[in-house]
Amino acid sequence: MKKIVECVPNFSEGRDQKIIGAIARAIKETDGCTLLDLDAGSSTNRSVFTFVGDPETVLEGALTAARVAATLIDMRNHSGEHPRFGAMDVCPFIPITGVSMEECVQLARRFAKRAAEELGIPLYLYGAAAEHDYRRELSALRQGEYEGLALRLTEAKWQPDYGPSEFVPSWGITATGARNFLIAYNVNILATPNQAHRIALNLREAGRGEGAPGRLREVRAMGWFVQEYNMAQVTANILDYRVTPIHLLFEEVKEEAGALNLAVAGSEIVGLLPLETLLMAADYYIEKEDLFIYEEEQKIRLAIERLGLNSVAQFKPEEKIIEYRLAEKLLEPLAGATVREFIEEIAARSSAPGGGSASAAIAAIGTALGSMVAKLTHGVRKFEEVQPQMQEAIPVLHQLTQQLISVIDRDSSAFNDYMAGMRLPQSTEEERERRDGRMEAGLKTAINVPLGTMRLADGAWDSFCQVARHGNPASASDTLVGARALETGIWGAYQNVLINMRDIEDPLYREEVLSVAQEIAARAARKCEEVLRILSAHTPSAP
Repeated sequence: MKKIVECVPNFSEGRDQKIIGAIARAIKETDGCTLLDLDAGSSTNRSVFTFVGDPETVLEGALTAARVAATLIDMRNHSGEHPRFGAMDVCPFIPITGVSMEECVQLARRFAKRAAEELGIPLYLYGAAAEHDYRRELSALRQGEYEGLALRLTEAKWQPDYGPSEFVPSWGITATGARNFLIAYNVNILATPNQAHRIALNLREAGRGEGAPGRLREVRAMGWFVQEYNMAQVTANILDYRVTPIHLLFEEVKEEAGALNLAVAGSEIVGLLPLETLLMAADYYIEKEDLFIYEEEQKIRLAIERLGLNSVAQFKPEEKIIEYRLAEKLLEPLAGATVREFIEEIAARSSAPGGGSASAAIAAIGTALGSMVAKLTHGVRKFEEVQPQMQEAIPVLHQLTQQLISVIDRDSSAFNDYMAGMRLPQSTEEERERRDGRMEAGLKTAINVPLGTMRLADGAWDSFCQVARHGNPASASDTLVGARALETGIWGAYQNVLINMRDIEDPLYREEVLSVAQEIAARAARKCEEVLRILSAHTPSAP
């Protein structure tokens, strides 16, 4: 899997387009870096850049951007609504794919070391890279902001982790570190900044700082007024969107605002956000309003409308959702290829992609055909009596198709850990034991991926039987081909499990996995025959 790191440096300049443009060009012109987003605010006088690349190119991109900022930004002239203490105020590194948090920690430390040496600037480490617990939170580091920094740096407790200990007036200080994906989310309120801040204090995890926490975990928030919008905002950083999703924050702000007789006027995302966030919001409103929506594009549209994400600027999913901004061929080179390219890649003189990727693709084609027939039946007047069955089957088959597509590339890269183990030294007994352990773990990965294909595909059979029984008879042949493809995909994945199991030494693992795989393979053969019998009974022309 390709290593991709995201870097989101925040610079204390949101008004001078020449400076903002110069930083953007510096990032774009760094080989291997892709600038995904630039969000500049006049009231905050702050610009947030989001770019990605492999670890080494992202490191160079961050350093290049810092060099430009050191030349063009002078903190002695800065003012704005957002808390800040440096020209490059914060520079986090975030693991996206194929990269661990520890790798991003080391990346942040390398960045700090080089920036301090080359630019003569001080830096703090924060987040997962912090070397002291009291420095993990940005809010703790920023207390007193730029104006209080000169005095703060005289305290031993607040000496920089890298760079000069004395105050650098033109720069201030930079916080760099590693963290998980953070969502910068603002809810607009027709109110005063004091009212917005009152709501923020009630909701944010820290509460009012008097020992009574707020209602929402993993949320940092405050209230302010944005002149260009002529509205107040509850501005929040959501540190873990699975703990507090954006729709929950939005609904809680609406409730707090309603209690004060204030109106909420939509919301905005600063920077990028994961696709999952909007799908979670869509699922919340689908359940709340008893809607039937299964397509990703329609779910995103629903989330945009319910959250009012078009209120201050048009929300363009292709620009704001990180998975959409990262080219498919970057994240999923096989699944993102054309059919011809995928087949030719299999035909090439290499072991990957091979039978595992092909099996995942075949299984995905099977569930896709079942999904197609169900959708062709749904909403048709003459099939009105079977709508409940189609509404059960469609989301299952639609989702399984998407999940199986994603396995195509995972299977191709499943041997990475095994090959890495083979390359380890084996001169001593200790080294041989470490090498054997790594290779065994790698083989288990190579088994677990096709086993995952089998488990996913196995979840389609009940819905397939519903489609065979109640689907549009004119599409019976599509259902038949789909069932055969699904069975074949499971059989192919099973063969990959068996062949990789030969060198596994762990008897308990072997017994458990083989038992599960054999059961799924046997069930696939039975269920495929059941689909054929159903089709034959309900569609006389079917074979």
